[in-house]
Amino acid sequence: MTWKVKAATAVIAMMALAGPAAAEGELNIYNWGDYTSPELIKKFEDTYKVKVTITDYDSNDTALAKVRAGGHGFDIVVPSANYVPIWIKEGLLLEARPDQMENFKNVDERWVNVPWDEGRHYTVPWQWGLSGIGVNSKVYGGDINTSAIFLDPPAELVGKINVEPEMTDVLFATIKYFGGEWCTDDKELLKKVRDKLLEAKPKWLAMDYSVTEKLPAGDYSAVYYWNGAIMRSRLKNPDIKFGYPKEGYPLFMDSVAILKDAKNVDNAKLFMNFIMDPENAALISSFAKYANGIKGSQQFMPADMQTAPELVIPAEFEKAGQFLLACPPEVADLYARIWTDISK
Repeated sequence: MTWKVKAATAVIAMMALAGPAAAEGELNIYNWGDYTSPELIKKFEDTYKVKVTITDYDSNDTALAKVRAGGHGFDIVVPSANYVPIWIKEGLLLEARPDQMENFKNVDERWVNVPWDEGRHYTVPWQWGLSGIGVNSKVYGGDINTSAIFLDPPAELVGKINVEPEMTDVLFATIKYFGGEWCTDDKELLKKVRDKLLEAKPKWLAMDYSVTEKLPAGDYSAVYYWNGAIMRSRLKNPDIKFGYPKEGYPLFMDSVAILKDAKNVDNAKLFMNFIMDPENAALISSFAKYANGIKGSQQFMPADMQTAPELVIPAEFEKAGQFLLACPPEVADLYARIWTDISK
C-alpha cells in the first residue's frame, strides 16, 4: 500500500468516526414497544437521509429468541442490563466501540464502567428506570409503597391488577418480599416465591403491556410496572399515584447495541452517536418518561420531569432499589422454571 493510499484511507476512517452529515440507506431498529420517540426518529431521518423502520418486542426473552433464530433483518437492539452479557457471550453483538465515538464524552460517568459492558465497547445508554407500583387513589387509599399491592392485594384491588409480564422484575420483587437476595438459589425461599405467585395470580386481571391506556382509563386500578409508563398514565389521570416497594424494587437500564449480523452497520453507528447528543437523548426521555444516561440532557426535557414522583426517588426508598444483573446460569434456570409455572 503506497503512502498516498494509506493517507486516503486514514482520511476516510476519520470522516466515518466523526459521523458524516449526509448518509443514505436504511436502519432497522428492534426495540421495546411504545418506547421510541417518533420525533427522534424523524430528526435522525432528516439529518442523515436514512429510512428507519422500527419493530417492537414485548420482553427481553422475545428479542433474544428472535435474534438467536437468525434471518431477522435488524441492525439495532435495546436489551436490558441483565441481558447484555448474554448477548455478548453468545456473539450476537458487534463490538462497535461507542467509547471511541465523538459524542461519548456526553455519557455520564456513572454509566461508563458498568458491570454489563465495562467501558462501553458494545452499548450506549438508552433509558433507565425501575419497576414500582401504580394505583388509582380513587379506588384504594392505603399504603402503596409495598409489593403487597400485587402479592397480597387488598380487597379493593382484587381482580383489578395488572402485572408486567417480565420474569426478572416480578421474581426480583417477590424474592425481596420474602427478605431474600437477587440471584439466590435457596430452594426453600424459592418455593415460597413460587407458591406466593401462584396464589396471587388469580387475584390479578392481566399480565400485559397496555398500561398507558388502561390504567388512566380505569380498566386497571393497580399495576406493578415501569415508572415511566406510570408517569405517562398519571399525566392522563391525576388520580394515579406511584409507590416504591419498601421491600425492594429492581432498577434497570436499557442500552442500544448493534447486532453482529447487521446489514447497515454505518447507519447504526451514526444512530449510536446521534443518541449520545444531549438534545437527542432528551427527545428519548421526553417521550417515554424515563431518565437517560447523557449529561446535559435534562435542560432540554419538560419541567415536570425534574420533580416527577415517579422519577425522583425519595431518600427513604433509595436503598431499596437494586440493579438487576445477570444471575449464574444454574440460578437463571431455577428462575425460568418458576416462571414457566406462573405463565401456565
